[in-house]
Parts: sequence; structure tokens; C-alpha cells
Amino acid sequence: MTPHLTRGAPPRPPRTLHDRAAVLAVAAATFTVVTSEMLPVGLLSPMSGDLGVSEGTAGLAITLPGLVAAFAAPLLPAIAGRADRRRVLTWLLLLLALANAVAALAPRFGVLLAARIAVGLAIGGVWAIAAGLAHRLVPPAAAGRATAVVFGGIALASVLGIPVGALIGHLTCWEWGFAAVAALALAVAGALRLLLPPLPPERAVHPRETAALTRMPAVRTGLVVVALMVTGHFTAYTYVRPVLEGVDGVPAGAIGGLLLLYGLAGVAGNFLGGAAAARSPRRALLTVSAALAAVVPLLGLTGSSAALSMVLLVLWGLAYGGLSVSAQNWMLVAAPGAREAVSGLCAGVFNASIAPS
Repeated sequence: MTPHLTRGAPPRPPRTLHDRAAVLAVAAATFTVVTSEMLPVGLLSPMSGDLGVSEGTAGLAITLPGLVAAFAAPLLPAIAGRADRRRVLTWLLLLLALANAVAALAPRFGVLLAARIAVGLAIGGVWAIAAGLAHRLVPPAAAGRATAVVFGGIALASVLGIPVGALIGHLTCWEWGFAAVAALALAVAGALRLLLPPLPPERAVHPRETAALTRMPAVRTGLVVVALMVTGHFTAYTYVRPVLEGVDGVPAGAIGGLLLLYGLAGVAGNFLGGAAAARSPRRALLTVSAALAAVVPLLGLTGSSAALSMVLLVLWGLAYGGLSVSAQNWMLVAAPGAREAVSGLCAGVFNASIAPS
């Protein structure tokens, strides 16, 4: 099916400060959904003990939302139909707030898993809609930077959101970690409602058309790159601590600082990648993919050089931090008339690639 634009979503004139506030509100939404998705990582032990399940079983609270998001992201733009995207995003954040509140009050593990399914729906929807929204909130010249800011919410969640949630759970109890994210989601829903302009859909999205996008060579290439890079990254990152300690000779006490450095490099990589992708999505995606493919295997071959391990870990963070925003810009160039549909596909493949890891 050939993409066609509908009336009702003309380009908006720039409003500078208001536009920036709107972009920051969308970035807050991506920060909140990623924090919510990964929150159980830091709460697994106390959560499993209180709910009477093993830590392996409790890990479903991390895996399940990602799988649900992988299916929801490509479908939700079509399900949302012609609903105003400001309203859709607001309702998704309200769903996220409710799901985390239910998780905080869950008397049994089954109830918590049901809440985590709702979290997955919210994650998929926010990824699909927010990823392609920056271009509608700012003038064309600022679209690349705005996309980097929106994806910056994801990078910041990895550095700040997850550790802060774990800290809250450690200082109080794991339920308060979920309660804090519920309160954050509620606040972000209010910010989206107040700061976003009315956002009627640019065009109707049909599931058949979303499937047809996968037959476009550029889209298919982008999806394959995302699948390979994300799967490889998370598979390797699972073992980063034992490799740093056992192979590279990094002292156990230095691991936390190195991982924080990795996270900060990821935030920097997101904005560097966004700037590069705004100029040339192809060059940016090739660069981050080549860097990941080169740096990750080298980390296990540094012998006992802790200094070299630190350099490689920073380069890894820079490269992976630029992957999401570079891939998103690639997709938008590959299918400029189907931003939501192609963003949903990219988000679906991204989340599906995390799950096996």
C-alpha cells in the first residue's frame, strides 16, 4: 500500500520555549517507561522473597513486559486510529501509573505479573508514538536534536532511573520503588496533557501497511541491524561483570564506578549519535554498528589491563548510546510517509531483541 498523507496534521510554526518544553515532556515519558520496565532488576531479591517465588521466576517481571511491548509497539498506532496522540500518550502514562500502583500493592506474584503485562502495553505504545513525535514538535532544522532529547530519556533511565528505584527499594521496601514510579508516571501524564499541543495523527495506520514496510529494503536493513546489535549488546552485557573481574583483572570495588562511567558514556553517545544522524543517518548507523562489533569482543582480550578495559567500556557506552537514535533516524528517512508505523516496527524489534538476552 502506498503511504498517503491526510489532512489535519500540518507542520506547526516554531514556538521555541514551548516546543522545547513539549519535547522534554516526551523525553520524560520515555524515561519513565524504561525506568518502569527495568525497575525489578534492582528489586529482584526482596521481591521474590516477599512473594514466595524463586529469583528465576521473579525474573519474569522483567522479561514479560519486553515481550508484550514487542507485540504492542507495531500494533498500537493502528489500534489508536485517529485518536489525538497527545491524548493517547497521556492515557498510556496513566495506564503505567495504575500498573505500577497495582504492582506495589500486589498480594501475590500472579497479580504483579498481570500489572507487568499492562506495563508492557504502555511501553510498546509510548515507544511507537513518542519515537516519531519529535519531528512534529519543533521546526525541521531542530528535528534531529529533538529526537536525541526524546531518546535521551532512555539513556538517562539506565544511568539514573534504575539505580534510584533500587535505592528507594533498599532504603524502604520494594513496594515503594513501584509506588515512586507510579507517582512519576502520574506527574508525566499531567505534563504531557499540559505541554503537548493537539496532535491529530498524520495519517491513518493499517496493520497491513505496517507489515508491507518490512518489504522495503532500507526498512528491512534497519530492522536487521537493530536486531543483531541489540541482541549482541545485551548478550555480552549480561557477562560484563565476570569478564571485567575474571579476565581483565578489574578489582570488584571498581566495577560499580566503571558501569556508571559506561552509563554516562551512553548518555553522551545518544546526543552525539543524534547530531551525527541528523546529518547522515546512514553514516551514523554504520559507525555505531561497526564500533559495537569491534569494541565488545576486544573487552575480553585485554589481558589484565584495567585501564584498557575502562577505555573500551567507555567506547562501548558511546557506541550503544548512539544506536537507538541513529536507527530511529534511519527508519524515518527510509519511510518518511509512515513515521508511526515504522517507529512501531523498530520499537517492536528492539524489545523482541532484548527478551532472549
